[in-house]
Amino acid sequence: MKRIVSVIGSSKATEEEYRIAYKLGYELAKRGIWIVCGGRGGVMEGVCKGVKEGGGISIGILPSYTGEEANPFVDIKIKTGMNWNRNPIVVASGDMVIAIGGHWGTLSEIAYALILEKYVVGYRTHNVEGVEHVNSLEEILERVDRFYGRRS
Repeated sequence: MKRIVSVIGSSKATEEEYRIAYKLGYELAKRGIWIVCGGRGGVMEGVCKGVKEGGGISIGILPSYTGEEANPFVDIKIKTGMNWNRNPIVVASGDMVIAIGGHWGTLSEIAYALILEKYVVGYRTHNVEGVEHVNSLEEILERVDRFYGRRS
C-alpha cells in the first residue's frame, strides 16, 4: 500500500515555511512517501518542489476545473472545480497530515483532519487541541517515521 502524507499550509508562505516545506518534501520523497496538497503556491509549491527534486510523486487537489493555478512541480493534478470546498479531500487523501504555517484555509483543513481522526503534526501553525506541535524539520520527520514504523 502506497504511503501518502497530506501537507497543508499557506499559499503565501514565509521564506522559512517554504524552506521547511521544501526540505520536508525532499525527505518524504527519499522515504518513498507521496504527498498530497492543495497544489498551489507557498507551502504547497515548496513541498512539491522538494518531492520533485527528491524523485517522488506529488498530487495537487486543485480548486478549479482547468488546473492552471497548479504550481509547476505538481505531478498529478486533480481538477475539482470546488475552490475551498476541496479542503476535506486534501486531508482525507493522506494517511496523516502535516501543517506548516497557514491561515484560514489551513485552519479549516486542520479541523477536517481532526474530524476524520487523522494524526496531525503542526509546525508554526494554529494552536488547536489535537495537533502535535513540533519545532523543527527533524521533529516532523521523527513523527512521520514513528507513524509509519520507520520502513526506509
